[in-house]
Amino acid sequence: MPIQFQVIGMVAAALLAAALIALVTTPVVRSLAFKMRAVDVPKDNRRMHSHPIPRMGGLAIFLGFLFSVLIFVPLTDELRGMLLGAVVIVVLGVLDDIYALPAMPKFLVQIGAALIAVLQGNVITHLSNPNLFSASPIWNLGVLSIPFSVLWIVAITNAVNLIDGLDGLACGVSAISSMTLLVIALTVSEPQVALLMAALAGACLGFLPYNLNPAKIFMGDTGSTFLGYVLAVVSIQGLFKYATIISFAVPFLLMGLPIFDTCFAILRRVSHGQSPMAPDRGHIHHRLIDMGLSQKQAVAVLYVISAILGLSAVVLTTSGVTKAMLFLASLCVAGGVAAMLFLNRIKEEDSKK
Repeated sequence: MPIQFQVIGMVAAALLAAALIALVTTPVVRSLAFKMRAVDVPKDNRRMHSHPIPRMGGLAIFLGFLFSVLIFVPLTDELRGMLLGAVVIVVLGVLDDIYALPAMPKFLVQIGAALIAVLQGNVITHLSNPNLFSASPIWNLGVLSIPFSVLWIVAITNAVNLIDGLDGLACGVSAISSMTLLVIALTVSEPQVALLMAALAGACLGFLPYNLNPAKIFMGDTGSTFLGYVLAVVSIQGLFKYATIISFAVPFLLMGLPIFDTCFAILRRVSHGQSPMAPDRGHIHHRLIDMGLSQKQAVAVLYVISAILGLSAVVLTTSGVTKAMLFLASLCVAGGVAAMLFLNRIKEEDSKK
């Protein structure tokens, strides 16, 4: 269906409004974080910074998103459920950034926040069958729809949280995922999803100048869990309801980087006899740093990977599976060459300093 120019104008306005609010409120949130002692002090080798930096910056992202959504997006039961659950996630994140809460209580509250959204209609009722040779193209989840939906939301919420280990990484990856889903929503005529993603992308872009290396403020759990929560819920609204192969593949492409990192982290910790929730220094971004890359270089590599996955998701939605696979392969090659050239240039510049 043709994209309406009126919708594009609304999307642009929603993105700009969210970006401006996040940009203006971030210095205020930074001052508030210092007063509330929500400060990240480097105390182990997982931290990449050398001096105390305020966190809780995700509050500015939330304010930018909320302001834009309330102005530009019509309130539905599904949206009310998502916003109420998001408030719970943000309050939990603020408390965690201040007091460093234990993992299990946070996990239980996240399940509660996910249930709020699911019981208001943000539920995965069916999935496309990834087995292309099966006689049944659809899996009807039935009674499993609610627990599966809760599992998806909680998993993506924590997946985005786990990649928040370098300046600008989680915020930038979330912005790329949001923009990808925004483009897909426009192509399949889902204006509400497009507006939601415009608000989220704008809030990320407004916060990013303060979060890029060297970061002046971290988003903290307030921001990383909020971003994961919204991306998970909106993916249910905009993608899982389609009874085609894209309803299975596209969400995993959109969140491919955090999903892979989380699965790899769980397998790594369990194989070492540790709790899946135990923190360590084995994430993808840590490994890139250990390979000798700087923070900027590591973040640039992961941005490129996220962009490749995002573009592949767009092609899959608009052109089908075969073209998407060919496109993904070609982008991987082109992205690898571009990343090597980019990293070599940065290394040359760093050597001249």
